[in-house]
Amino acid sequence: MKKYGFGVDVGGTTCKIGLFDNTGVILDKWEIKTNTENNGASILDDIVASLEGKMADAGIGKDDVEGVGIGVPGPVKNDSIVCQCVNLGWGTFDVAETLSGKIGLPVKVGNDANVAALGEMWKGGGQGCKNGVMVTLGTGVGGGVIINGSIIGGVHGAGGEIGHITVDPEGFECTCGKRGCLETVSSATGVVRLGRYLAEEYAGDSKLKAMLDNGEEVTSKDIFEMAQEDDPFALMVVDRVCFYLGLACANLGNTLNPSSIVLGGGVSAAGEFLRSRVEKYFKEFTFPQVRESTKIKLAELGNDAGIIGAASLALTIDN
Repeated sequence: MKKYGFGVDVGGTTCKIGLFDNTGVILDKWEIKTNTENNGASILDDIVASLEGKMADAGIGKDDVEGVGIGVPGPVKNDSIVCQCVNLGWGTFDVAETLSGKIGLPVKVGNDANVAALGEMWKGGGQGCKNGVMVTLGTGVGGGVIINGSIIGGVHGAGGEIGHITVDPEGFECTCGKRGCLETVSSATGVVRLGRYLAEEYAGDSKLKAMLDNGEEVTSKDIFEMAQEDDPFALMVVDRVCFYLGLACANLGNTLNPSSIVLGGGVSAAGEFLRSRVEKYFKEFTFPQVRESTKIKLAELGNDAGIIGAASLALTIDN
């Protein structure tokens, strides 16, 4: 008998939801609004209503569903307990037990970045890898570490916080309270921050330099596009970003020796232009066995990584 599973990716604005068969094929996907009023009190009820509505429409009984996997924006312990989700208004509580009680299905929970990593290792850039790392380059820098097919969550659910690897001990102050985190120089905002800092001492001709000097709005996308057009200062900024990323990836590689380190998130839209430069520094900072066996790759699943990884938590599959 064919079995099904649901993957849910809870964000601060919307919850992305997918219906999957047990081979990982997406049969349907949709979104519902994330209602953060009253400290997110109705979020789980809204998810239950959406899942039960989809099962009714598709003629799927609960006996045909293996379970529900859910990714949330916060630390998670034991595939179940959310320690805090500031963006949702949630404090510490057992999301798996609560949701399971409401819907009558098994539930597993994971941090959203870790779950996205599972998705990429199952169906994306790291497909087929039981040992892999994902680095997500967005507004911040997140990530996930997968060893032998399982998420490394850590004792407090904070495992895989790649954005807080120190790459410059005397660097910019991070929102976490310490200095020099990868996130401060390689997130979308960090790339721009680094550009503004380096522009203070750059004296050559450059479109990017002129825009920054004039106080114009600049994004990380702009910086990468100008670098691809051979703007000398933009190339310098991108090179420094890739130095920091390559250093962080090398430290991960030297510690874990995963099959793949997958770069995802908005900044990774720069594609091979970014990947090849990160790989150059990665190779510089790794020892031979890691240099030869760990590959730097690009994510492939985009916004579906979260629901695919969440579904893999729920389904009986070979991860």
